[in-house]
Amino acid sequence: MLDFCIIGSGIAGSTIANLLSKKYSVHVFDKARGPGGRSSNKRFKHNLSFDHGVQYISPKSKLFTKYINKLFRKKKLKNWDDNHLDFTFEKKSFSSKYIGRRANNDLVKYNLKNIKQSFASPIERINFKKYFWEITLKNKSKHQFKSLIITCPFPQLKKLAKQYLDEKILKLKVQMQPNITVMIAFKNQKNLPISSIKFNDDILAWAANENSKKRFKSNINLWTIQASLKWSKKTINKYKTDKSIMNQLISRFIKLTGFKKDKIIFKKIHGWKYSYNYEKTPYLSIWYKKINLGVCGDWFNGPKVENAWLSANDLARKIK
Repeated sequence: MLDFCIIGSGIAGSTIANLLSKKYSVHVFDKARGPGGRSSNKRFKHNLSFDHGVQYISPKSKLFTKYINKLFRKKKLKNWDDNHLDFTFEKKSFSSKYIGRRANNDLVKYNLKNIKQSFASPIERINFKKYFWEITLKNKSKHQFKSLIITCPFPQLKKLAKQYLDEKILKLKVQMQPNITVMIAFKNQKNLPISSIKFNDDILAWAANENSKKRFKSNINLWTIQASLKWSKKTINKYKTDKSIMNQLISRFIKLTGFKKDKIIFKKIHGWKYSYNYEKTPYLSIWYKKINLGVCGDWFNGPKVENAWLSANDLARKIK
């Protein structure tokens, strides 16, 4: 029987897995087809791909900055500091933007190296049996572990583990926000000398020029565009069946950039219903020592990669 089952392979899940693996045996499960969570990368063809979740990492705390600098020295990350336009004209101090050398899930892959992983493995049920946890997958297979770590968003946590959480956690006022992303590839479209654009628009919030990340050279231009929060809230429950949602986002992007619609050779939409939480809770993580159950994730303290990493580190300290 392994020591730890970890549900979720995003930043929080991969970080806690890496920290615990130095002392314990670990197995990571994820419902997706590959690692990354919201830092997932979508391959288009060959080495051409989209970062359709996390766009970049911009560390703030000393602890996280030290960690990012370490990965930079190991050449897992690099700078993305070219021409970033902000039409919201928000007054923010300049901060470095770090991205994965191959994709923005490089950090997750680095954390999970040599750790047992199972993908396309959604969890149907968890059950604490006095001395161990039994995990039942959707395919009905069962797995036993001494301890369990859950890193999924708050609404999914309550659904999966409600009977094991105390009232102070169940009553937290956590408002998870949605996010909708569209990936577009243009053939023979003149490449703009721009890395990203932050729009002041009701529908479109952000666009990233994947070519500017200098991971590939191609006459195909890849852009990742993200809907505004207002638009995401309005359409998150119907974007999979209503094709007009993706087309409206693309039309808005074309109108604002002057790109040509007839040069589009690929388009795909993706959504996260529970993408991030803006507000901080009174906690960084949870550890129920009596039943060996832990919970960590960015939703405890903010919407960024850093928040997920800090939560996972906090949980690791509690366990040790």
